[in-house]
Amino acid sequence: MNLNQVTVPSVDLGKSIAFYEKLGLKLIIKALPNYARFECPEGDATFSVHQVENLPEGNGIMVYFECRDLDKYVGELLKKGISFEELPNDKRWIWREARLKDPDQNQLVLYYAGKNRKNPPWRIV
Repeated sequence: MNLNQVTVPSVDLGKSIAFYEKLGLKLIIKALPNYARFECPEGDATFSVHQVENLPEGNGIMVYFECRDLDKYVGELLKKGISFEELPNDKRWIWREARLKDPDQNQLVLYYAGKNRKNPPWRIV
């Protein structure tokens, strides 16, 4: 089994498409008004957004995107006008993360974990 894609809800697909393109994802399907799919710049995973009338309540969805040079990438996004809730910083779980929200308040985490992504010191063998 392999993860193909993650889909998040949106009340305004147009805003979401513009936002995710600004993040660097490549739009490959634009089935307005209901759906859009993107390719990630690296790997085979895709990411999609689907139209909803109402957003889910509560903590919502968190999506993690790994970035090789996190600090440089965040710097480029800041220059494009992307706002962050949290700039890159080292976490106790040995990842470096930056946090932001998309136009629909879905939580995005841009991070770099290197070998610790799948093999932290506390991994179950």
